[in-house]
Amino acid sequence: MAGIAKTLDELKKMAEAANVHTIELAAVDTQGRLRGKRIPVDRYFADSHSAGANICEAIFVFDVLDDLPDNDFVNMDTGYIDCHLTPDNATGRLLTHRPGYALVFADTENEHGEPHELSPRQLLANQIERCRAAGLDPVVATELEFYLCTPDWERAQKHIQYSSLTDALGFESALADMREALLGAGIDVESSNAEYGPGQIEINVSYDDAMTTADNTVLFKSIVKQVAVQHGLRATFMPKPWADQSGSGMHVHTSLNGEGGNLFADCVEGEPNELMSQWLAGQMAHAEALTFLGTPNENGAKRIRPYTFCPSHIAWGLDNRTVLARCITEAGSQANRVEYRGAGADANPYLIIAGLLAAGLDGVENTLDPGPISEGDLYTNPGDAKPLPADLTSILAAYRGSALAQAIGEKFSTSYASISDAEVALAAENNPDPDDVNDWERQRFLEHS
Repeated sequence: MAGIAKTLDELKKMAEAANVHTIELAAVDTQGRLRGKRIPVDRYFADSHSAGANICEAIFVFDVLDDLPDNDFVNMDTGYIDCHLTPDNATGRLLTHRPGYALVFADTENEHGEPHELSPRQLLANQIERCRAAGLDPVVATELEFYLCTPDWERAQKHIQYSSLTDALGFESALADMREALLGAGIDVESSNAEYGPGQIEINVSYDDAMTTADNTVLFKSIVKQVAVQHGLRATFMPKPWADQSGSGMHVHTSLNGEGGNLFADCVEGEPNELMSQWLAGQMAHAEALTFLGTPNENGAKRIRPYTFCPSHIAWGLDNRTVLARCITEAGSQANRVEYRGAGADANPYLIIAGLLAAGLDGVENTLDPGPISEGDLYTNPGDAKPLPADLTSILAAYRGSALAQAIGEKFSTSYASISDAEVALAAENNPDPDDVNDWERQRFLEHS
């Protein structure tokens, strides 16, 4: 039995059938990683399924190495107090790559029993609620790239064979187990392929509602890393591990459902309909600020360079992989969508999805215009398209005080920016070259991204 349990009773039946002994109650930290408590299965179904558990709110101010940069809201003066994890039992699923374990996502409350203002899952829930209040139900998919490495974090392959079905067959055992583990956890796998980097992989999964996609994305990364270790390998979602090779991105596809399905379906071939144009326009209007939610460290900023398949300018187009927003606009298609191509693979999916929803909704509410379509090579011929900020100092400046930062939440935005302030200082001290990726960066991010 596999999939996502929709009720506590379904979860209990799944757990009994699979001889589960431990439930992992999972929150998501600010870096987009799973944190939580492991609870004996009998205790979970007797009590913890409703009582939940406590965890220190330091999880919302950690940097990538679990250091604690200065923070106005969580610090020694506040005492690093506990917050409360309340199980969302409708998210329960088996972890078939680790027999005996199941996982349930949790919502987080502060010491007053209120939704925690620094919780990425709560921030996304807020934006989903805003969209639904406007009669729009966001549908989202993510595509993630990652590198397979040796246990010493060297590239597991030395050459590129994009989408080869012959090359590097030795990896297929690990990839097959990754696909099987993802399916076992209720994540609908579509396909996998070698990407345009030596040892770089992409596994594609299907779309879902915005929260399920965010949950599935953080679990995807955890499962890929764990299965890699089971095969004597390592997997990294570091956005730019090697300066001379492709970076790893997280492409985020968004559309809007209403009565009858996809509200973008009635596009004219090659032209967004009115709603899609407005949704796209909001993402274009807030593109500079959005960059921070997809690029919270200096290493990720090194992806934003010409001819990297990472966009460098604020532009939209159709089936064009040099633009920031790639629009699929087939007449009558339920698959019509906007693909945002700017985020790094290390981005917190809750945050970048929340940002895209907030930006898109602003475009709809204010009937914004996305501007003219861009065609051709946007690296060489960007025309009037504005460059994206391409270093963390500029990226932070574009976010601070922005309308998007306010829409996401002022307290969170201040806190999250302070973590990246510390990253700016560390990068300046340890690797001031804006285009080089050195050993310090790899030691910091390879294992922990």
